[in-house]
Amino acid sequence: MNRADAYVLLCEYVTDLSLRRHCMSVEVAMRAYARQLGHNEETWGIVGLLHDFDYERWSDAPDHPLKGSEILRSKGYPEEVIACILSHADYLSDRYPRRSPMEKGLYASDEITGLITATALLRPTGIGDLTASSVKKKMKAKGFAKGVNRDDVIRGAAEFGVDLDTHIQFVIDAMKSIAAELGLDKAIETT
Repeated sequence: MNRADAYVLLCEYVTDLSLRRHCMSVEVAMRAYARQLGHNEETWGIVGLLHDFDYERWSDAPDHPLKGSEILRSKGYPEEVIACILSHADYLSDRYPRRSPMEKGLYASDEITGLITATALLRPTGIGDLTASSVKKKMKAKGFAKGVNRDDVIRGAAEFGVDLDTHIQFVIDAMKSIAAELGLDKAIETT
């Protein structure tokens, strides 16, 4: 199990650039948390990178992430990785509860990256000078980034045991490290 093979798998199943970038955003957040907490950065990163790799083909519950888990098992991924990915789906929480720091970190990092991305895309400087307070302000606007579940953002930080403002800024800072790859180094120009 390595990042290069995981990225090839991601690209095999995900053609949508936005979804690939979402997976990379969660990956970089997970790697940063693994470093901070003293866990295996490679494992945490691969979990983040592959957590939604099956979503483009099987977006309906419970197919996502169950179909992906079958693929990962067939490719020899560790059960720890598979169980973690399964745990990020609330509708599977009775079978795959979030117990480990990695499971809680994935859930906490998933939705917030979407909100950060949407906020950064509106700014002339992209993610460069984005702050948690700007993201929280946008989070209150119900019509903004409608696909982001605000309850999951709040619950994710709480389950992970991190202050929401601190968590948002931590993930922003992690995403800044690959801003160009995420298309967040400047706002998308509209003409």
